[in-house]
Parts: sequence; structure tokens; C-alpha cells
Amino acid sequence: MKLLQIDSSILSDNSVSRQLTGAVVEQWRQANPELEVIYRDLAARAPAHLSADILSAVSVEPSRRNARQREELAFSEALLTEFLAADAVVIGAPMYNFSVPSQLKAWLDRVMVAGRTFKYTETGPVGLAGGKQVVIVSSRGGIYSQESPTQVMDHQESYLKAALGFMGITDVDVIRAEGVNITEQRERAIAAAQCQVHRLLKAA
Repeated sequence: MKLLQIDSSILSDNSVSRQLTGAVVEQWRQANPELEVIYRDLAARAPAHLSADILSAVSVEPSRRNARQREELAFSEALLTEFLAADAVVIGAPMYNFSVPSQLKAWLDRVMVAGRTFKYTETGPVGLAGGKQVVIVSSRGGIYSQESPTQVMDHQESYLKAALGFMGITDVDVIRAEGVNITEQRERAIAAAQCQVHRLLKAA
């Protein structure tokens, strides 16, 4: 079994999402000793945001591509290949300004590729990357759950579920640590998320 672990937090050892993705992967490894883990740290090496030069590289004759286009195409293919090869994906996704980190958005832009992870048909788009189990590790400084009036400001979890669903991935679970920037809430939030990790993988 192949598992792709993705971290996108810029907070290094102070990151709650990194702490929790590590816990998810460790428990998964204990249950599956032969688990093969591919690790991608998007803060350490973030994909460049799409540009006209990068986007047009696919349609340029290979011999006419410049050095940057060749490098970016190779990087995109590496990201896409490891994503498609994974049976399970663990995504560390902290909320930054009501959405995902730009590094994670840039990664999604590289793996949401027509003809590879989705296709357009006469009846609408069809996902091509289904069959994977995805765990989103969501950390939030404030409270944005459904019970909160700020829920309408959540463009983090909802966006990730929509993007994954567009690629045909419907087996998605969310491990959430919420309110981690509220002093009296932080440790309770992390402990609650750890319990979610245990319950999820025990059920699996």
C-alpha cells in the first residue's frame, strides 16, 4: 500500500497540522507495517504558481521548450505521478485567511489535470482519480464549525472536498483541530483531534 503524506504549514515544528499528519501516518504504519510512505513538504519546496509560460509548456514542441518549462513540466509530472500512484493521501491543511495555504493551492493546480485526474464529457466533468482514501488534517486558529456563525467563512475544508470530488475522490475524512490560537482551547483541540485520529484508523 502506498500513502502520500502532504504537509503545507509554514510553521515547522510549531505546526499543529504537521503534528497531526505525523500521528495519522504513524498509526497507519502500525496497522500496515509494509506501508510505503511518500512525503511531500510543500513549504520546503512549493510548486510555482501557474503562469502563462508554465501553462503553455505542454503545447510547445519539446525541442522549443526553454529550461524553465522543461523543469516545471518534470516537476508537475513528478507531483502527478506520486498522487496517482497513492492508495491513500494524508493532507495537512491549516487554514490561512479562511482558505488553504497558497502552497497547497499550487499543488492542486498541478494535479488537477484534464485527461489525467478528470475529463470533460457531454454530460459534464468526470473524475479519473477515484478509489483513493483521503484524510484531510484541518487546523484552524478560530472556530469555523457548523455550529459557529463564522462557518460561512470556511473556504478551506469545503474547497478541498470540492477539488477532490471533482477528481472523483469521495472517500474523504476530516481530522479537525479548531481554535488552536485560543489559549484556553489549544490543548483541548489537539487532544480532541488525536482522538479523532485514533477512532478513524481503528475503524479502518
